[in-house]
Amino acid sequence: MILFYLAIQSLKNRMTTSILTVVSIALSVALLFAVERTQRAAEEGFTQSVSQVDLLVGAKTGPLNLILYTVFNMGSASNNISWQSYQEIKAKPQVEWTIPYSLGDGHKGYRVVATDENFYQHYRFRGDQSVQMKEGRAALDIWDVTVGAEVAKKLNYKLGDPIVIAHGVTKGQGIQFHDDKPFKVVGILKPTGTALDQSIYISLYGMEAIHMDWKDGAAPQPGQEIPAQNLSKENIQIGPITSFFLRTKSRIETLRLQREINNYAEEPLLAIIPGATLSELWRGLSQIDIILKVISWMVLAVGLASMVSNLLASLNERRREMSILRSIGATTIQMTALLVFESTLLTIIGILVGAFLNLFAFWGISSWLENEFGFYLSGPAFTASEGFYAILILAAGLLVGLWPAWIARQRALKDGLAIKV
Repeated sequence: MILFYLAIQSLKNRMTTSILTVVSIALSVALLFAVERTQRAAEEGFTQSVSQVDLLVGAKTGPLNLILYTVFNMGSASNNISWQSYQEIKAKPQVEWTIPYSLGDGHKGYRVVATDENFYQHYRFRGDQSVQMKEGRAALDIWDVTVGAEVAKKLNYKLGDPIVIAHGVTKGQGIQFHDDKPFKVVGILKPTGTALDQSIYISLYGMEAIHMDWKDGAAPQPGQEIPAQNLSKENIQIGPITSFFLRTKSRIETLRLQREINNYAEEPLLAIIPGATLSELWRGLSQIDIILKVISWMVLAVGLASMVSNLLASLNERRREMSILRSIGATTIQMTALLVFESTLLTIIGILVGAFLNLFAFWGISSWLENEFGFYLSGPAFTASEGFYAILILAAGLLVGLWPAWIARQRALKDGLAIKV
């Protein structure tokens, strides 16, 4: 108890340097914890960009390419899937539901995705989060379009605004446009923090309708266009699609159905398990996380070095204090323990302040991050990893305090009561 009292009084006498040391450690801890929590949120958002899907099916290509162009709007498909093959696989008894995707067109740098009502009903991300409307309704009619949150924000779209789709592009403004068949915004999605925010959704009928009068990728000659008002679902036949999501009625059937699709005789197809492929892709990006953590630990090292520097700088001022303690019977071990206790106390306070600062900061900005960027900070505020980091930091604070403590011990053995001038 006397050790604690002496340490407190000593730190009070050096209030300014003590506060600066605590602030330095607290900011370092807050940065380290913030990186850890941000990494957790980013990994969850990445690996669970699509969930509750057992298989993702596309034309024969690489697993990473299939996941990139279907889930993240990156790259393009090497081939399509015939509508007949899709219907045959969809009708298999072990299939619970499917979500078809037809890609290829774009709008002002954003990808256009043609799908059906199953997308709005069954698509899940981050566990059990469903696609929800911020305004309006789902795009199910031929000329309906639903836009993602980022598209609506960046392009300032509102309900009722017209949209003209560019033919055969997924980036940039495009060269050929379906300007004779404009769509109308009927819905805006809530932010999700996934590629859904950067996509534009139309119906499969809408995708077929804008291409009915195109031949070999070329626009129809003037006067040969099919007027938009003449098109209805009854006279539109759905053609090939790019890919589709699939859920089985039983997880036991997943691997068996995957093998069956990969050996499909009618056309070359590839079925992958999205969760496994996304985890593999995230591991390939883990170097970014390592770099951020290294920077955080370097900042923490600077904070601990600042504490050692302050303790060493104060030793000359405390030589008389050490000599007095020595003269009244304090042992060298007790004096060493006093200085180590001071450094440990500063480290503990720094860890607590840093943890609180991190918690308060994320609590204050979490709603803003969700609304502005779709970045969700889910899960516990502190995890076992952060607890482990706190223990490491505490141990480091204790160890760095041994150096000034050892120097003070050596000096106390030599110095007398007199103040040396």
